[in-house]
Amino acid sequence: MPKKLLPIKLEDIALYQIPANPRYNPGGSRLAFEVTRADLEKNEYHTDVYIAEGGAARRVTWSIDASIVLWDDDDTLILRRSLPDAEAGTTELFRLSMSGGEARPWLILPFSLRKMEKLQDGYIATGGLRQDDPDAYLDPPEKRKEKADARKEEEDYHVVDEVPYWFNGAGYVNGTRTALFLVREKNGQAACRRLTAPAFSVDGFCVDGDTVYYAGAVRKPLGSLYNQLYAWNAVSGKTETLWRRTGYSFSGLFTLDGRLYAQVSDMKAYGVNQTPDLCAVGRNSVVKVFTPSVSLYSSVLSDTADSPGEDYAGEGEYLTLATIEAHNAVFALTPRADGQLDCRTLWEREGQVSALAACRDRVALVYQGWDHVAEVFEMNRDGSGMTRITHLNDQALAGRYVAEPRRLDYTSRGYGLRGWVLLPQGFSPRKKYPAVLDVHGGPRCAYGETFFHEMQLWAARGFVVFFTNIKGSDGRGDAFADIRGDYGGTDYQNLMDFTDAVLKAYPNIDPARLCETGGSYGGFMTNWIIGHTDRFCCAASQRSISNWVSMSFISDIGGYFGPDQTGAKGLFGDKNTQTLWVFSPLRYAQNAKTPTLFIHSEEDYRCPLPEGMQMMQALVQNGVETRMVIFRGENHELSRSGKPKHRVRRLKEITEWFEKHTKDNG
Repeated sequence: MPKKLLPIKLEDIALYQIPANPRYNPGGSRLAFEVTRADLEKNEYHTDVYIAEGGAARRVTWSIDASIVLWDDDDTLILRRSLPDAEAGTTELFRLSMSGGEARPWLILPFSLRKMEKLQDGYIATGGLRQDDPDAYLDPPEKRKEKADARKEEEDYHVVDEVPYWFNGAGYVNGTRTALFLVREKNGQAACRRLTAPAFSVDGFCVDGDTVYYAGAVRKPLGSLYNQLYAWNAVSGKTETLWRRTGYSFSGLFTLDGRLYAQVSDMKAYGVNQTPDLCAVGRNSVVKVFTPSVSLYSSVLSDTADSPGEDYAGEGEYLTLATIEAHNAVFALTPRADGQLDCRTLWEREGQVSALAACRDRVALVYQGWDHVAEVFEMNRDGSGMTRITHLNDQALAGRYVAEPRRLDYTSRGYGLRGWVLLPQGFSPRKKYPAVLDVHGGPRCAYGETFFHEMQLWAARGFVVFFTNIKGSDGRGDAFADIRGDYGGTDYQNLMDFTDAVLKAYPNIDPARLCETGGSYGGFMTNWIIGHTDRFCCAASQRSISNWVSMSFISDIGGYFGPDQTGAKGLFGDKNTQTLWVFSPLRYAQNAKTPTLFIHSEEDYRCPLPEGMQMMQALVQNGVETRMVIFRGENHELSRSGKPKHRVRRLKEITEWFEKHTKDNG
């Protein structure tokens, strides 16, 4: 008889150490990366820096919480840290030598740093500024203190006059811009020069020799999804406009052999979620050179790995992550003689890759499979020889039962779809089990065969857990991901058909003890489900949308996302309002009978708190059992990066709600 393993526990989520932001030094001899760990007692996180050489990793910071900015040379790493007593609106940079010793203070930047890259003479950086005080970075210390004191007098008020005036994870952003700065060291101090206009906001940049290419636009009271493209030369100091017309969104800039490329979308065919084309860009020229069939980033979800990382361009090829079906791959794209890009799959495996880095002869990945939390792996530049170089989470999972995802294929509305089932330890066909349907967010995201703490916890508590990628999910191209004007239609039916398929495959699941949950889009779907069926004994709606009309006027992305996703032609007029309302779960709340828990964060500006409040109050009015838990100081990312105690409390609320409503009926 096999030995019984220990169950995964609620608090285990605070044991995991999560690697992120891998960076090779210029020569490729060293790999730096961050590792974030939770302190449950103090309810905070700490981030340490590690260095990997020769396939072995070691921790190199101990007394500071630090994040990686860039390699200054092969032996010196530039770090940033935030201290409780640090001056607001500044960034402290440190230099860490690989020859030993602690990181030592270097420069204090007079702005909040976003990104920094090295030039032949100095550095180029993006940082935050206020449009109404764009040269505050030049203020002497006494002037900065005077302004800080004045702001303190106004700290009880928010004055807004543009949209969006807030942004999830950033708070109130009214009047703020992201500027491009030239940074040099002068007599041990940071000498900075702003390169962009006060009203201009930079969306991204890349460096090629003496040239800095950047995308952005003058920010007006109503924000736009489109931007323009520019080049600044560090030798001449001149800025050239490469593309000034509207109608394109430029992102993901990189260069190969002196030629500029960008991910470019006009959003005409599939709206705001349309996959950008890779284009070669020149002066007044945008030429499509590769049309991806899948997303060129990682959209596979987990609650124990979350770092987008960066793409890599070098040695004549461009490396990027891609999402295929329910897993990630590494694509390598190389220019052909005719200017087009050839694409080959360098590496592919079931599971999730949350970050990528590369150098001349190696590639590093932060990879997570179904049986382990995220770790750092390295492989050869040709995709061979994948080797694990960290064991950060071995102890956290030692002796624990981790349920293996059992794939279940099914058909719904003419689509061949894929889902998975997690079974409790010692699963017996002779015993009746409760079950949980977990719906992912996005909607353009994907579940896969990757470790998911919340699902493993429920399996450890005796639930069968099932999850799937329905119409609207990522990994199968734009047409499959497109559910504009069909929210609650094909996607809802896919979920019901999947539930039927799971009950058929596992007939000892008790159909009277089915639970359902989801967050973001999954929260929308939870709200939709309870208004359209009472087959679930309870539900937990997280960071949800209940009313597309209100969401479109209060969310940080609502003004364009609401009409785009529902198929409305705009925000005004009875016809558009009716379209938004037809796809709103609140419209159907009078039909709800399912006991529903609502989880929401006070500072969620993506799916703002009133979205959960409306649905919760509607259930109370309708006499349906409900409960709402509101997390102060948290935003849309509560389940992934909220404070440790808050993440535990969130999961405790959901788990106990399920257990309360699935007590064995005998």
